[in-house]
Amino acid sequence: MQQKSNHVWIHIGLISFTLLAIYPVLWVLALAFSGQQSVGIIDLPKDPTFLERARGVLPWPAHFSVKNFTDVMTEQPFGRWLLNSLLVSVMTTALGVFLACTAAYAFSRFRFPGRDSGMLAFLVSQMFPGTLMLIPLFIIIVKWLGLGNNFWGLVIVYATTAIPFCVWMLKGYFDTIPIDIEESARIDGASPQVIFFRIILPLAKPAIAITALFSFMTAWNEFILASVFLESEAKYTAPVGLRFFVGGFSSQWGFFAAGSVIVSLPVVILFLYLQKYLVSGLTAGSVK
Repeated sequence: MQQKSNHVWIHIGLISFTLLAIYPVLWVLALAFSGQQSVGIIDLPKDPTFLERARGVLPWPAHFSVKNFTDVMTEQPFGRWLLNSLLVSVMTTALGVFLACTAAYAFSRFRFPGRDSGMLAFLVSQMFPGTLMLIPLFIIIVKWLGLGNNFWGLVIVYATTAIPFCVWMLKGYFDTIPIDIEESARIDGASPQVIFFRIILPLAKPAIAITALFSFMTAWNEFILASVFLESEAKYTAPVGLRFFVGGFSSQWGFFAAGSVIVSLPVVILFLYLQKYLVSGLTAGSVK
């Protein structure tokens, strides 16, 4: 009986924290579907009663409308910003995952001088905040390479900053793949390229899928580096474009909320599609 009572309190606590976490999200959704630009989306009478005040706490708009969504896609260049984000994110994912797969396979299978120190350097690089590298990256990308206000500059920065995490994840998975499979393929006459691309990578599909998901999310949601490197409005990514809906002179909170909902949809869809790989990719090799 006491154990059942403890479970009840645990469930109450979990439900409470879940509601606390989704409450701000519900307000964003209510503001996006209110059709207004003001934060005050709930119409209350002049002298509201207690129940009316309680209703004002709930994220529920007085009138539902999709006007904010249609206007943000037609009256604002938000569609172009979404395409820019998609282009940068896809290129970052492709480049970062390819480089991470080759590097992780080398660290997993080969023994060479600097192997342990290289993995340690990858780990140490993840301990520093991204803002610490902002000035060196600006000097390298803008001053030395001349890739300021260019998508390739962002792709290079995003891919290089995501590689350490991707290498650590993929190396752990490659370590769990028996080397006997590669030796058998070698005996059958398979070249190293065939072994890597046609045997190892298909077996590592769960880890690659999750690594690609995190790489895509990092590039899709990043704001600080994009706001520094991109100067022209036509090349803004979606997070940078959202900033201009709320400024010092005008606050278009409806557009901001609607744009935030639209930006979150691709990540949610991608997450739902790859969720079958999530557990197997993150816990791969934990038993061994």
